[in-house]
Amino acid sequence: MSNLTKGIPPVQTFRKRPVTIEAVRFESAQDGSRIAEWCGGTNEVAPDQIQITTPEGVMCAGLGDWVIRGVAGEFYPCKHSIFEATYDLA
Repeated sequence: MSNLTKGIPPVQTFRKRPVTIEAVRFESAQDGSRIAEWCGGTNEVAPDQIQITTPEGVMCAGLGDWVIRGVAGEFYPCKHSIFEATYDLA
């Protein structure tokens, strides 16, 4: 037992459950208002950014980012590199 785990409950290993989400990639400023409407966000500050209210607060999606609807219906932005490493087309 290492000093880091001494005195805490046993550390366990978990695998994330497979879930299906909806997502759209924000590739063009011309699509900003339609994507913002879909996710309840706004792009009034700048056409190449969408402000999205998330459970963690307001987050911003920029060109190239994905906007995801999560399993509880919440929306949030995701950088393209993280999206590609995490999701496969269903």
